[in-house]
Amino acid sequence: MRILITNDDGITAPGLKAAEDIALAIAGPEGEVWTVAPESEQSAVSHCISYTKPMRVTQLGPRRFAVDGSPADCVIMALGHLMERAKPDLILSGVNRGFNVAEDISYSGTVAGAREGALQRIRSIALSQAYAVGMDEGDLFEAARRAGPGVVRKVLDMPWDPLRGYGIFYNVNFPPCSGDKVKGVRAARQGRRPDNAFRAQEEVAPNGRAYYWLAHGRGNELCEDDTDARLGTDGWVTVTPLRADVTAHDAIDDVARVLDAPAEIAEA
Repeated sequence: MRILITNDDGITAPGLKAAEDIALAIAGPEGEVWTVAPESEQSAVSHCISYTKPMRVTQLGPRRFAVDGSPADCVIMALGHLMERAKPDLILSGVNRGFNVAEDISYSGTVAGAREGALQRIRSIALSQAYAVGMDEGDLFEAARRAGPGVVRKVLDMPWDPLRGYGIFYNVNFPPCSGDKVKGVRAARQGRRPDNAFRAQEEVAPNGRAYYWLAHGRGNELCEDDTDARLGTDGWVTVTPLRADVTAHDAIDDVARVLDAPAEIAEA
């Protein structure tokens, strides 16, 4: 199997090495693993592409490249240039440092890397590792490294329809615990936190000027029971099927009824 890896934390991120370990286990001794990742961190760039500026590509080793662009750029560069003559069988985007659940999915460059793969009709999986206080003392990605190959193999057995419309891609999140504490793997729908995903946090510089950071919100534990955010917080690996199609299909009939209704005659 030929596997392409990208991420949004950058080419030097430790989570990328975890993804490479997972990919090597899946590809096997006869397979190939390619890495095409941003040269610097691109967290929360969503599906940004470098449409109005050129990009630079630097080869760092055999089948290993850094791109001064977004995760979606990296996938486009790989499929349209670097791997044009031998497309990958699978794209892994990650392993991201931190959850990509609930509203995070809209902002995530990691998820966008997998989404771009699905748009280009390649089987694609986003991988993210949640973390908690104290996990930095050891291998933050130990749960992903340990459970990842088995989970990816399971996902490869799930439904794929890359040639029909907007094909499915998968979002996998590993819980904030060591590998031996993982409870198992669960299918999960995208959650919704009760509060906003981000907030503005003020910091005052030594010169008295105010600056603002966007700080991540909290509330995974308050999401509904069968959602990615809640199950991950409770120790489960979650697998969520996604599509790039953002049509509100449940509202189409209501929209059509309004549009098809006779127009009211304006009063004189």
